[in-house]
Amino acid sequence: MIDKTLFVSVIVAMFFSLVMVFSLSTYPVLYNEYPVYHFLIRQIIAVSMGFLMIIILSKLDPDKWFNTLGLGIFLLFFIIMISMPFLPTSMVSDTGGAKRWIGFGFFKITPVEFFKVGFVFFLSWSFSRKILHRQNMTFSEEFVAYFPYLIVFVISAIFIAVLQKDLGQTMVLAATLLIMFIFAGSSLKFFLSLIGTALFGLIVLIKTAPHRVQRVVEWWATVQDPILSALPANLSNSLRVDAIAKESYQVSNSLNAINHGGFFGTGLGNGQFKLGYLSDVHTDFALAGVAEEFGFIGLFFVLGLMLIIIFRIFKIASRLENPVYSLFCIGVALLIGFAFIINSFGIAGITPVKGIAVPFLSYGGSQILALSVAIGMVLMVSKKMQTKKEMINSNEGEVWQ
Repeated sequence: MIDKTLFVSVIVAMFFSLVMVFSLSTYPVLYNEYPVYHFLIRQIIAVSMGFLMIIILSKLDPDKWFNTLGLGIFLLFFIIMISMPFLPTSMVSDTGGAKRWIGFGFFKITPVEFFKVGFVFFLSWSFSRKILHRQNMTFSEEFVAYFPYLIVFVISAIFIAVLQKDLGQTMVLAATLLIMFIFAGSSLKFFLSLIGTALFGLIVLIKTAPHRVQRVVEWWATVQDPILSALPANLSNSLRVDAIAKESYQVSNSLNAINHGGFFGTGLGNGQFKLGYLSDVHTDFALAGVAEEFGFIGLFFVLGLMLIIIFRIFKIASRLENPVYSLFCIGVALLIGFAFIINSFGIAGITPVKGIAVPFLSYGGSQILALSVAIGMVLMVSKKMQTKKEMINSNEGEVWQ
């Protein structure tokens, strides 16, 4: 049997996305003179396809299909992603110099959403073959063992963060890779060295892109006052910046929307900041829209769903004997968790906005379908979970051996 709690939680989250997309897309519908149900119909199609994917994948035999499917996703979308900069504009949409969407006939997808799932599978599959059996490695041996994965990540980061100008997705992949290294058995010393390298790389990516520097400056202008008030006057004056721009405007309206919602919210459809004050409210700022219309109760509901989904995936991972299945589940939980954290921190002004969708909730077919594939694969392997009795018997057997 599949994990029913995980299945129901994901379906509830996707159904809630239909409600919020219809409510929060009011302004872009009016502004662009779209039909009333323009965004809702597209989200219904994405959710319906995602639901079918989850059902179909969950019924497959993981011993026959899991590795083939995972490797196929990784290779296919890795090739598509590195090919996008060289494809004609008739196939690839160019927005602000970034090619993130590729068209296949009447629909478009964001390959990086699917690549993330494939990347997690690749790590799980390769770790189980190359890393897990190696114990007590020296620092140099760890570097040699993990170096190929770092190369794959760097190549991916170049195409995602530099050519597609999508630093947020790169951060999700980097954080997931680092934590999966821990589960694969890396030492604390090696892990900390990677953290330092990652921070250096993040600074380089920010400093080499003027729009990212401006975004950080605008974010700092929004949050600097309470921090600088605690510092000495000379230091405070040297760190203070004056910046009024779109992003600080966005974050300010996001915080105002959250505050306007209060505890119980203004009611479904009654939000004010979605009416042109807060752009992308049905996509990247969906949580701010939820907070205004459903209040903190709505935020707690969404947070509860995310925690249930992540907890159930980790629980499945803990009960699987096959290391590929287990590591893959851990990776999927990390992808969902980091995406939610980065998005929620951005709309709250804690960190600069990164353009990351709220998992299962934001408008967008690619993230819905990619996550549906990931959840379908998790449910596929959940049929291999050991019961508590089987785990106890297995542990007793290991003790006697």
